[in-house]
This record gives sequence, structure tokens and C-alpha cells, in this order.
Amino acid sequence: MSRVALIEDQQRLAQMIRQALLSAGVETDIFANLSEAAYGMKQAEYAVLLVDRGLPDGDGLNFLRNLRASGQMTPCLMLTARDALHDRIEGLESGADDYVSKPFEMSELVARVRTLMRRPVKMTALVQRFADISVDPQEHALRCGARVTILAPAELQIMSSLLGAGGQTVRHAVLEHAAWGLADAVTPNALEVTVHRLRKKLAGVGATVRIANIRGVGFALQSAA
Repeated sequence: MSRVALIEDQQRLAQMIRQALLSAGVETDIFANLSEAAYGMKQAEYAVLLVDRGLPDGDGLNFLRNLRASGQMTPCLMLTARDALHDRIEGLESGADDYVSKPFEMSELVARVRTLMRRPVKMTALVQRFADISVDPQEHALRCGARVTILAPAELQIMSSLLGAGGQTVRHAVLEHAAWGLADAVTPNALEVTVHRLRKKLAGVGATVRIANIRGVGFALQSAA
């Protein structure tokens, strides 16, 4: 999955971060406070957490400490206006994997997020492969040999989730969250329609891979080769 959770109460900044990450092929769920984030993380899994320190209902650092104490090891990038050395050290010692002080360049933030996504918690590589296909999230490109097709955002997120599962079944709810997040309303047949488009694109590039319907459960990649 290439979806991250951003816990940030400054709406304008949150939208700027979301757009910068989207340009790199990374979808973002935004939470305005820690309570919303705690609920959202019970509903879904994320590749990276971006956590602001100063939030309306508490310190993001304490939130991270509690996550780490509970065994939650998703890579975390702390966002903060505090740039003193002892603040950075405190953040890293509390379980943060990286630390960015405000104001920051969006290009740097995206680079740091992509670096964290390479860590083997859920996602081991930015370019994912299965049998004779690969997907590059930054280019939104599905490749099979020399043939390339471009994926729409929802298609990219669904394919990334299926590739990350390595042939194992991915549940309907997980795929819907990956494609549309927690906030977007999803029509009953949206997942099936998107999977249908992906099947046509796989056929269009001549892939041996197919998306199998595991009835009543979800979908899985299978290779005929």
C-alpha cells in the first residue's frame, strides 16, 4: 500500500502536503486531531505516519510513544515547529523514524516519506513486481516488458495493494480504503468497476497476470505463467 496517515490540524498545510504526496503517487488520509487518527488507524493500515507535535487534543509525541508501546511499528515522520536539538533527540528517542522542522520544503518532505516507505514494514519497494508486471507509483505506470499503460489514482492504489500481497487475497474493505480512503463515499460497485478496468489494462499490455475474484472475500493476483 502507498497510503499514508497525516495528523495535522492546520488545514491549508495538510492539503498542501496531500497534494505534494499525490504528485509522487502517494495517497493521504488527513486527521485533524489524535482522536480521529486513533480511530482511523483501527480501521486501516498505513505505510507511513506523518504526525504533528502540537495538536488540539495533545502532543503527537505522546501519541507516538503510546503507539510504540502497543507494538505499532509503522514508520513515523514527526512534523514540528520546534527545531531545538533536544526536541529532535526527544522525538527520535520516543520512536520517530525521522523529524522535519516547520517550515520545510515539500520536495524534502516527499523524499523523506518515500525513504520511509522503503522500510520493510508493509512496503519493501517503491517499484513493485509480480510475475511479468511492475508498477511505478511515481509515474502511475503499469509495465509488462516494453509495454506501458497509465493507471488512474484508484487503480494505482488497488494494484499496489494487490502487488504488496504477493498473490495472497486482499479483502474488499482493504482495497476500498487503499483506493478511496476513509473520508470518500464509495458506491457499492466502485471496486468491481475499477478491478474490471485493471483487468482490461493488464490484457492490453499482454500480461500473464490476472486479478482473481475470491468470492465473498476479496481479490488476488494470479499468474498463468
